[in-house]
Amino acid sequence: MPSSVANESQFRYQSSRSRASCPSRSPSGPESPTPVTPNCDVVDLALAELQLQSQEIRKQQELVATTSSSPKRSGWQIKSSKLSLNTHNRIRNIVESLKIKPNPEKPMIPLSIGDPTTFGNLKAADETMKAVLHSLESGKFNGYASTMGHEVARKAVAKYSAHQRSDGEIDPNEVVLCSGCSSALEYCILALADRGQNVLVPRPGFCLYYTLAEGMDIEVRYYDLLPDQQWRADLVQLESLIDENTAALLINNPSNPCGSVFDEQHLRELIAICERHYLPIIADEIYEHFVFPGSKHLAVSSLTTEVPVLSCGGLTKRFLVPGWRMGWIIVHDRKNRLRDAIVGLKNMCGRILGSNTIIQGALPDILTKTPQSYFDGVIDVLHSNAELAYKMLKQVRGLDPVMPHGAMYMMIGVSIERFPAFKDDTHFVQELVNEQSVFCLPGSCFEYPGYVRIVLTVPGAMIEEACSRIAEFCDRHYKKESRNFIEHELLDCDDLAF
Repeated sequence: MPSSVANESQFRYQSSRSRASCPSRSPSGPESPTPVTPNCDVVDLALAELQLQSQEIRKQQELVATTSSSPKRSGWQIKSSKLSLNTHNRIRNIVESLKIKPNPEKPMIPLSIGDPTTFGNLKAADETMKAVLHSLESGKFNGYASTMGHEVARKAVAKYSAHQRSDGEIDPNEVVLCSGCSSALEYCILALADRGQNVLVPRPGFCLYYTLAEGMDIEVRYYDLLPDQQWRADLVQLESLIDENTAALLINNPSNPCGSVFDEQHLRELIAICERHYLPIIADEIYEHFVFPGSKHLAVSSLTTEVPVLSCGGLTKRFLVPGWRMGWIIVHDRKNRLRDAIVGLKNMCGRILGSNTIIQGALPDILTKTPQSYFDGVIDVLHSNAELAYKMLKQVRGLDPVMPHGAMYMMIGVSIERFPAFKDDTHFVQELVNEQSVFCLPGSCFEYPGYVRIVLTVPGAMIEEACSRIAEFCDRHYKKESRNFIEHELLDCDDLAF
């Protein structure tokens, strides 16, 4: 046999032997050639590797069997998140439930919309418009800004809001720019309150507070405002709501929907409660410059250095540009008590990567170049409408308007028992639309049934016409007490006297 063939045969034999056994085992036949002794360690390792592979295969088979036995989707089963399902806009929910069909013979007058630009009689100042045009044409503000906002814009807000500090000094790093005041409120609530905690908010009050909190499982606890005391807070009832899970007190001043403006004494009473219970304040002060003659707004932060305050403001109302979505938070924390909450607040800014940069670029000019005469003109319209509406509605039987001192709203009490055709304030509003084409918001939208809210931003002739229609509606449906009812009440009083 040629040597090459013999060598190949011997190699194949040795290979088969090395795969089959260790050298301690004897060859199968006497004629077999003596093999080259294989390395036993290599064989053992190979066998161990095969054993591990077999175990892994068994595990994969078991996993497949388990997976195949679990329920399979039979079709599309996409569900909404808990957050989205728990988020409700109370005004929208109530308004959409109304069965409204306005009177076609009378043009609609919507006194329900909290947008001052709706009727076209109140417009942004020329200086405000030019500031945005300049920002746009400069080309400097087309990119992202810091999530807290461009420094030049934050400096402008700090200077504009100097009145919020007793010393008039606000650092730009204490200013956070947001996408509208609503966004500012959301950041504050979520930075201070966790799931299972609670926040104290006014009743009646802006329904957005509830909307922002409920989806995050943050409880809203309502403290009452008293209409017979110009909507001051019921301090005893407020303090009774506080417990170890209370995260903050929210103060809306001037108020939506009440139009009230707290005086210094009442603000100090609220601050004292927060000092006793170590509560920070969220101050919704978007209407801080909407104050009527004879009243004065004081920023709550200007009255304390002990209680930390997060003040929320913006361009929306004073500058009549709600659609531009430019708001801000000013952090007043001179004793450094917020600390971790401020870190969280800054983190919140990263959720949307900052607010509109074109408007940020315009802020310095908007805040410094809009003339005071412009602001005075807007206040004149609101105050005149408030006086007119109050004078007309005060004479209507069954209604009890509360004269506002600021903001752009008026609350009107409805003695619903005098209108037996209607079961509540919501029903009253619905039929007012159907008969007179005047749309107010029921107090139930603000957790305060028995009232309606009207806006004061409409043209003067329109507010007069609306009030005339409301008076006609009330006169038609108002029910006097019957003589029998009066005599029955007098008899009951006589019985008690004896």
